[in-house]
Amino acid sequence: MPDTSPAPRTAGPTDRRSALHADAVAVLTGWTPTSPAAAEAAGRTLDLLAAGPVATDRSHLPGHVTASALVLDSTGSRVLLCLHGKFHRWVQLGGHCEETDRTLAAAALREATEESGIAGLVVDPVPIDVDIHRVGCQGGSLHHDVRFAVFAPPGAVERVSDESEALGWFPPDRLPEPLAGGTVQLVAPALAALARRATAS
Repeated sequence: MPDTSPAPRTAGPTDRRSALHADAVAVLTGWTPTSPAAAEAAGRTLDLLAAGPVATDRSHLPGHVTASALVLDSTGSRVLLCLHGKFHRWVQLGGHCEETDRTLAAAALREATEESGIAGLVVDPVPIDVDIHRVGCQGGSLHHDVRFAVFAPPGAVERVSDESEALGWFPPDRLPEPLAGGTVQLVAPALAALARRATAS
């Protein structure tokens, strides 16, 4: 008698993004915003996430969730930024979420590791900011960027990736120009996250 049982269903892109989507909703629902602008952006991002896991994929034209990281050295005296290869401004590390990312914090950590070449980075799982800005993805879309503080180990040495023209360490109160909009507002909450980590350890 022929086998009539259904073939195993292969997980599609939406299935693979369900954990990331659930994490994004949980993180932003329970988050205490770091500024009024971040509160508004977080609310709009939760509205976007009502579309389901597809809202974490770059193909979603109304907008998609991304993750980025402001990398601090172990003392908090320097911030690592990259000179972006496309728009030629200094900016924090980050980018699109991938199907392998299970959480937003993991996506931010992966991006920071790939773009900095630094092993042993540690991410604080509590966002330091949410920002929405227009980008050229798929002919025009919005990035709903959830931002995290990431801490480098002592003696970390960066390595420029294909996505940036340069990497540089800068004092938090003397960031380089031209600077991407929204980057400077990450410094204070990132330093606060580092202070909390030092107190907890």
